Amino acid sequence: MKIAIHHRLGSYSEKWIEYCKTNNIPYKLVDCYQSDIIQQMEDCDGLMWHYNQNDYKGFLCARQITRSLELAGKKVFPDCNTSWHFDDKVGQKYLLEAIKAPLVPSYIFYDKKEALKWCETTTFPKVFKLRGGAGSENVKLVKTKSCGKKLVRRAFGSGFALLDRADLFKESLWRVKRDRTFSSVTALIKSIGRIFVPTELERFLGKNKGYIYFQDFIPDNHFDTRVYVMGNAAFGLKRLVRSNDFRASGSGLIEFEKEKINIECVKLAFDISKKLNSQSLAFDFISHENQILLIEISYASVQKTYLKCPGYWDKQLKWHEGTFKIEHIMIANFLEQLNEYQKLVLQQN
Repeated sequence: MKIAIHHRLGSYSEKWIEYCKTNNIPYKLVDCYQSDIIQQMEDCDGLMWHYNQNDYKGFLCARQITRSLELAGKKVFPDCNTSWHFDDKVGQKYLLEAIKAPLVPSYIFYDKKEALKWCETTTFPKVFKLRGGAGSENVKLVKTKSCGKKLVRRAFGSGFALLDRADLFKESLWRVKRDRTFSSVTALIKSIGRIFVPTELERFLGKNKGYIYFQDFIPDNHFDTRVYVMGNAAFGLKRLVRSNDFRASGSGLIEFEKEKINIECVKLAFDISKKLNSQSLAFDFISHENQILLIEISYASVQKTYLKCPGYWDKQLKWHEGTFKIEHIMIANFLEQLNEYQKLVLQQN
């Protein structure tokens, strides 16, 4: 059994390679952005590839390569079930509604007249989102009908940049005040540069236009609960809302104590992961009138954060104390899936 790994500095691949070396797992490094990636994979049984929201190349080809390799009999992480909806809140809306997950009521429009008509009849505030973005990027509270209609006209006119540079600057300034570290100051300087110089993502993927997406605003939530499920392991953490804001994602204000995590969120995350047949999925939950609501999902999350978790729950909701590297859990699960798949193929032959 041999796996291929697409290596990118700062990604999950660093720990995947570490795991292979420690456990004598045959592997080779491949480049998924080369034209011959299918040929590179000929002597491998599976591919592991961590692409993120800022990787424009991944958005152009990852889903297509994944599906093609699966049809060629290769296992992939993340596979199609896990990744097709990644960084696509509109796709997630349809998917989560289809399986009757408790998604925050969400609304998508592809017609300007219909969207304006809806603004006249709905209630505000609402939460406006672009289909992509992480850490509360491209998320705004729309307080009035007039503001909602203004966004609709822009969505079907000039459109929205993939990144709100002014908002990114404000976020960086807030982090400097919160952290007072060299890295936060460096990030602030970079955000100033972004005001004048667009990122690769902006230059190559263009603007968002031709649709508009809203979610109901759920008031009185001072935190959200992030649950990250990988196979038989679920990590949980509590993310606090920053001051004078409504967003918890990206705040960096995190509590890790086991007792502060609603176990019903963990149970629900396992249930949805099973329905979606996903390898790895992070869930963002809030509550309203004693009901758990789901905001959105993602196959990937910031890995260093979970080193601070004191343990994880398994599918039987049994607690396992200790510090764990989520990347090692991912690759161990993937190798187990690959082994089971090979056994099935041998039986069929």
